[in-house]
Amino acid sequence: MNKRMIMYIIGKMMGVEGAVLLIPAFVSWIYGEKNGIVFLAVSAVLMLVYLMFGKKVPEVKTIYAKEGLVVVGSAWILWSLFGAIPFFISGEIPNYLDAFFETVSGFTTTGSTILTDIEILSKGTAFWRSLTHWIGGMGVLVFVMMLTSLDDENSMHLMRAEVPGPEADKLVPKARDTARILYTMYFILTAVEVIFLMFGGMNFYDALLHSFSTAGTGGFSSKNASVAYYASAYIDGVITVFMILFGINFNLYFFLRLKNWKGMLKNEELHVYLGVIAAAAVIISINIAGTYGNLVHAFRYASFQVVSVITTTGFVTADYNLWPELSKMILMSLMVVGACAGSTGGGMKVSRILILLKSVKQEVKRMLHPKAVTIVKVNGKKIGNDTMRTVYIYFICYIFIMIGSVLIVSINNFDFATTFSSVLTTLNNVGPGISLVGPVENFYKFSGLSKLVFCFDMLIGRLEIFPYLLLMSPGLWRRKF
Repeated sequence: MNKRMIMYIIGKMMGVEGAVLLIPAFVSWIYGEKNGIVFLAVSAVLMLVYLMFGKKVPEVKTIYAKEGLVVVGSAWILWSLFGAIPFFISGEIPNYLDAFFETVSGFTTTGSTILTDIEILSKGTAFWRSLTHWIGGMGVLVFVMMLTSLDDENSMHLMRAEVPGPEADKLVPKARDTARILYTMYFILTAVEVIFLMFGGMNFYDALLHSFSTAGTGGFSSKNASVAYYASAYIDGVITVFMILFGINFNLYFFLRLKNWKGMLKNEELHVYLGVIAAAAVIISINIAGTYGNLVHAFRYASFQVVSVITTTGFVTADYNLWPELSKMILMSLMVVGACAGSTGGGMKVSRILILLKSVKQEVKRMLHPKAVTIVKVNGKKIGNDTMRTVYIYFICYIFIMIGSVLIVSINNFDFATTFSSVLTTLNNVGPGISLVGPVENFYKFSGLSKLVFCFDMLIGRLEIFPYLLLMSPGLWRRKF
């Protein structure tokens, strides 16, 4: 294992986080807040880490997939550990574990929170809180790769370890150029949403923060009541549309850029994603029509919550804890499904669900026709055995991690709905669950042990398990590669 190269890449990434912390420091200065000095102090420490480890390029630069997984897994933990310090030192989140929870929730775009009053946060701190969503949405390492020549020779190993979905593809031959293309599209969509929200009456600051959270499909809001604060059908509609857009595989936007309409319109994952949204929104609208007086109002709230949950954004416009059981069960199911692969959304991903369902169909065909040759295809392409095996292993690990997490969190002795949904929503990076972690509640009441479990679930859910399985493997630390 090339440890020097791992330290070099991580050191460089810490330097980038130090530079990023200058942005909330600048926001604090604009609003005349004194806590901007906290961001500057942490930035200085991270710059020192960069000078110590990320300045000099090692002689041997070659890394492989295992090093990529180690870099990504370690970097996300370190970014969260250092990113939590401003919350803690400023006193706005006086418990460091709570600050770490909030930061992990930010970078992993989960949106779960321990804060009971968001609106008392300073402008600089609230900005940093939402900015973590925007950076984490496309990926911490992809963000660094976009800004710097992180490691052009081995960058695809790093992207594969971080980009969500069963497979990670390059849009162009160089992974660094791919990162920049992705972030260009990401930035444009974010900027357009800011403009639309300002037309709806939001000031620039709030529009920017809500756009950060929508883009990263995270869900942090600057208001205690989330998007419900604005009580605006227009704002609900704008955010709904952009949540859908950010839940789509960004490769499809590249197809649009190339005018490859056929490639986009024939994408099976996109069809299933939009179909599930439409079906869930209609069923829930009918189910809650009596609550809202008519079907039109019911559809407004149902469609927003369906999209918010399946894209794992976590914004709320209604307390769905009060909805009928059918509606709540549909929303919980959507938490598992998640958005498309290659998007900023969490969950298992629609593509994995597609592969699993088609695998079941294939097995049934084999039982009926033992001599028949059957293959699994998605978008007209054969799914390779390696990808199939990875999907199966991912699903098995997902189930065992969920069961283990539920057992540990159950020590708090909360009701089943609270215990199960708190694990489900953090593991799938959704944000709110149901019952005591519902849309108008939060996670402050859980024990320190449970919060650590949630942090682990959020990280392992965002990076899709394998980087942390490798980090926890004893063989990684005692063997020489």
